[in-house]
Amino acid sequence: MELGLGGKTVLITGGSRGIGFACAQAFLAEGARVAICSRNPAHVDAALVDLPTAAGFTADLTDAAQATAMLADVQATIGPVDVLVNSAGAAKRVAPEELTPALWRAALDAKFFSYINVIDPVVKSMAARGSGVIVNIIGNGGKVANPVHIAGGAANAALMLATAGLAAAYGRQSVRVVGLNPGITATGRVTGFIETKAQREGISTEQALERAVADIGLGRMAEPADIANMAVFLASEKAGYVSGVTIGMDGVATPVI
Repeated sequence: MELGLGGKTVLITGGSRGIGFACAQAFLAEGARVAICSRNPAHVDAALVDLPTAAGFTADLTDAAQATAMLADVQATIGPVDVLVNSAGAAKRVAPEELTPALWRAALDAKFFSYINVIDPVVKSMAARGSGVIVNIIGNGGKVANPVHIAGGAANAALMLATAGLAAAYGRQSVRVVGLNPGITATGRVTGFIETKAQREGISTEQALERAVADIGLGRMAEPADIANMAVFLASEKAGYVSGVTIGMDGVATPVI
């Protein structure tokens, strides 16, 4: 399917690893001009070995000033952002009895503000130009509460509301904002989830992984490419009437409407 993304400028936060990296590969395959961002310069350099035509940038996106400076560098290097894919940041999973106000704030910084600090200037720029798409890769923890992901889940839920609200606010400027809620996905981040689950349930990590997969209706974890393929489609004009929604991609682990 021709998606019409050739020549589009795509910025992917968290694009050096995991789902973000898979998104970078998918957009490059469609002929887009891709910029990736990570807080770790070594991760950016390593990713660019396999993404030789992409541009790499480094910033701590929990810092609004760094996010703004990174965006200015991207636009000076490859042009105004046509598509923003947010995949940076993940809140640390913590048992509920260990939560503190500081950890709640850290979860919001790690997941919510690492997105909002980029979304805010980008969506306004898109609105001024009269076009643009933002795809927020959020996580099913914002919809289904998990005992070891309460603070992070709250940040995800806030992002789901922001996705819907910004889509409504900027729809008449031809800006679309959509979200994706992956479930367990085969990335490095799943290791922390499985280890915390194992510790809480008093079982081995192997048993915890087996139980987690057993709960997935499709019988397997998602691959990063599964999520990336949907992100690319949503960024295209083929999905031109999709906005303000967050789409679940958990393999029917939570079969709800």
